[in-house]
Amino acid sequence: MEDFRFEQLDIWKEANKISDILFDYSDKADEKRLYKFAEQLRAAAMSISNNIAEGSGSFSDKDFANFLNISRRSVFECANILHIFQRRKIITSEERINIYPELIILSKKITNFRKSLK
Repeated sequence: MEDFRFEQLDIWKEANKISDILFDYSDKADEKRLYKFAEQLRAAAMSISNNIAEGSGSFSDKDFANFLNISRRSVFECANILHIFQRRKIITSEERINIYPELIILSKKITNFRKSLK
């Protein structure tokens, strides 16, 4: 069976691994009946891997780079939402601090991959 291009990309694999954790945090928001908060984090988390996947189907590196930029911005959106989740006591500071390094590393890897396309 042939794979799509994105399925070979480490940044896509890492984005999916991180989204599992972010979805768990969204579930905590659901438990507190904060459904819009939960959906916002899920959407941002999915945007990271979705834009890597969608961009990998581009015919040009320039177009792919634009999708990677959106993906990277979604990492930042997730980081912001986690601050809100912590302030609203949906997650603990330890939970936010534990995933932060992974988000920062993913952001850097997306940036470096984007630079390699030029």
